[in-house]
Amino acid sequence: MEVSVENTKIKLFQGDITTLKVDALVNAANNKFWMGGGVAGAIKRKGGSVIEQEAVAQGAKPVGEVVVTGAGDLAAKYVIHAAVMGQDLVTNARIIAKATLNTLKKSEELGVNSLAFPAFGTGVGRFPLKECARIMLGETFDFLRKGKDVKVKSIIFALYDKEAFEAFKEEMGEFEREDTGMKG
Repeated sequence: MEVSVENTKIKLFQGDITTLKVDALVNAANNKFWMGGGVAGAIKRKGGSVIEQEAVAQGAKPVGEVVVTGAGDLAAKYVIHAAVMGQDLVTNARIIAKATLNTLKKSEELGVNSLAFPAFGTGVGRFPLKECARIMLGETFDFLRKGKDVKVKSIIFALYDKEAFEAFKEEMGEFEREDTGMKG
């Protein structure tokens, strides 16, 4: 599924985020940037431990903030690590919204053309998929609608399994209907 907002295409992809050829991959991180399991573990396994070393060296950050590293052996140029939870592995709607917005802002600072997000906080954070989709897509649509000369031209939501893909697909349909003025 793909929709356009202003000059940016938003796409859904079901599969492994580390296989995507984009300028920046987004890691759903803890606020100390240790890379254990889930998306972080996959990025570390495929990209190399240098990614974790670079992230951890930047120190702990408040939840909702981001840091940027190189992408090691991945096809991307950067990994944007979004701190969507603290050491307690708990997240909430406010943190997910802030982390999404800060990731989008950082992608603009970096001048990336393409960006791939995972579903924030839905793994070890156990945040509900449908609510995550509503928040992340809402922040993305708002950012693109308000932005002037947004550099990023492709935003991919890389959703590992069918359940996540379907949750984002349903929510994206809602946002698309709102954007075109359709109701239903």
